[in-house]
Order: sequence, then C-alpha cells, then structure tokens
Amino acid sequence: MNPQPQNKFLRQSIRDGLSLNYRSSFWMKIHIDPWLLGLLILNACLGLVVLYSASAENWMMVGKQSMSFMIGFIVLFICAQIPPKVYQAASPYLYGLGVLLLALVLLIGDSRLGAKRWISIPGFGSMQPSELMKFSIPLMITWYVTRTALPPKFKHIVISLALMFCPLVLIVLQPDLGAGILIVVSGIFVLFLSGMSWAYIVGAFAFVVALMPLVWMFVLHSYQQKRILTLFDPESDALGAGWNITQSKIAIGSGGLTGKGYLNGTQSHHGFLPEHHTDFIMSTYAEEFGLLGVFILFLLYGAIIIRSLHISLHSFHNFGRILVATLALSFFFFVSVNSGMVSGIFPVTGDPLPFMSYGGTAVITLMAGFGIIMSVHTHR
Repeated sequence: MNPQPQNKFLRQSIRDGLSLNYRSSFWMKIHIDPWLLGLLILNACLGLVVLYSASAENWMMVGKQSMSFMIGFIVLFICAQIPPKVYQAASPYLYGLGVLLLALVLLIGDSRLGAKRWISIPGFGSMQPSELMKFSIPLMITWYVTRTALPPKFKHIVISLALMFCPLVLIVLQPDLGAGILIVVSGIFVLFLSGMSWAYIVGAFAFVVALMPLVWMFVLHSYQQKRILTLFDPESDALGAGWNITQSKIAIGSGGLTGKGYLNGTQSHHGFLPEHHTDFIMSTYAEEFGLLGVFILFLLYGAIIIRSLHISLHSFHNFGRILVATLALSFFFFVSVNSGMVSGIFPVTGDPLPFMSYGGTAVITLMAGFGIIMSVHTHR
C-alpha cells in the first residue's frame, strides 16, 4: 500500500542541502547561519536604540535589555549545537515542563496589573512560562504528526488540538488570551504545513465562528469585551478603553514620512502613549522615524522570515522542515499581531513586538527558537 501523498510544501522541498564548500565552512562547523545571525544582531541593535528613546533615556533599562540579548545569543549558540534528533526526542518533555510551569503560575505566580503570568526566580528576576510554550507547542505538535505518514489523519488532528487546548486553558486563566491565541496559532501552522485537508480547515473555521458567541459570553472578561468593541469605535470612550488605540494612532500619524527625529517623540516622552517601551514601542518608533523607518524595520523582519523559510525548504526531513517553517510563520504572526494592535486593526492584546519591546523572557525564547532553526540548517 502506497503512503499517503505529501502536500506541495513537502514535495517541492530541496533534498540535497548545501554545497560542499559551505558544508565544510567555518560557520557550518560551529553550526551557525551567518546570514540569519547578522539579521538578528541588526534587529537587536535597532531594538536597543529605540528602547533608549522609548524608556526616556533610561540606561538601566537598556542595560537590562542588553544583558537579555547577550543571554539570548548564548542560548541561540547552545541550541544550534544540539542536533534536531535531540529536539525531536525531547519534545514531549519540554511540553510537559511548559505545562507544569503554567500550572505553577496559577499557584505561586506573581500578580501584576491584575494578571498572574510570572514566576519569580531568586537571583535571576522573573520569567513568563507562556513564552516558553511559543516554541514548545510547535515542537510537540511537529513531533506528534511526523511520527506517522503525512498528511495527518483526523484522529491525529484531534489529538493535536487537545495538546494545544491544555496550555490554552492554563494561559486563559492567568488571564492572557492574546498569548493563548498566539500559541494555538503556532500549533495550527504545524497542521497546515503537514498537509491537513482543506475540508478539515474549512470545517474548523466554521466551528470556531459558531463558537464565538459562547466564547464572548462565558470566556472573555468584561475588559476584553470592551477592547474588542472599542476597536470598531475608539472615540466612543476616548479617555477610557479607547485611549491606547487613539494615542497610538496619533503617534504613528504624527511621524509622517521621515518622523520627528530620534529622541524627539512627543506622544511617548510626554506620557500620552501608554506602555511606550513594551507593547506600544512600534508607535514610539513610527513617531520618531516615520513611514520610512517602519518600512526599513519591516524589511528587516521580512529578511529574517524569508531566510528562515529558505532554511526550511533546504531541510531533508519532515520534522525539521515543518518545525522551521512553523517557527518562521509564528514569528511573522507575532510581528503582525503587534503591528495590527498599535495601528487599530486588531484589539489591544498586550503582545510584545519581537526584539523591540522591553522584556527578557521574550528575547531569550525567540533566540532559542532561532537556535533551533540553525540546528536544523547545519546538522545534515
């Protein structure tokens, strides 16, 4: 009996990898992709420059973020040395660890701004376990679906969704619906890239739409409902729930084509723009560097994503190919959600802009993901 046919993404992937010269190069020996590393360094430097302005020239905050980037690049290098087969074998254990940490958050986590999302580590500060799940879920679902012939059967899809549902519930209870959605989307990317039938995709979409009224009534908190309603009419509560979106749009629009200049932003420096060094750092950046600056940032993000997808297509095994493509698409989704949030396209979710927003856990987690991408690329 012939195995089920693979989807177009898997069939057209390049099988023979890289040239012999590159295989024996210095970069291959240390398991690092120089192009991707260079792009990440540029992104990190730009993030620190913008953070200095967004934090009102707070050198202490910039220093902490610089330390996070240093730790992140060390984690990237370590993750790149580990062969993909080790990640494949360790996927269930990483998933189990992530779920355990999410459960501990509800028991002993720190409460900030009405949410319990962090665990304090004496001597090291705090960590956000939901960030760990951003690559634990893709690892786990990829490990599960590639154990059998692709595309996955219906029962494998159901079990995969159940694996996503468990951490989703724990994250929603924090509450952090935005992070929960990002994690579930990363798992859905795995199923899509593994060749899931379009009939299942359309059916799942119809099921989610039908489920929306119940989610609205029994899952969403009142402030989350207000955020969604405010998205369509921010001026209805311009001094309340609509304040964030309104001030963010003012900051972005006032930047014009070339921006007001570095350190000359008014919305952020005068306190009008909330969370201007974390969730809304894109608004600060757009105000000071304008449309051209935002275009350059998106080019940088696009280059990182395209390079990662290129690495995916050059992988010669299903686990690496699907995992790398999922991490690349998830990175694209993280950028899209934050950019849409600050421009009023999506509701305010509190999700950071990759490598730009202040926060150590997010930086280190993303670097670990790119380390895994380099591992898949250099271990032939």
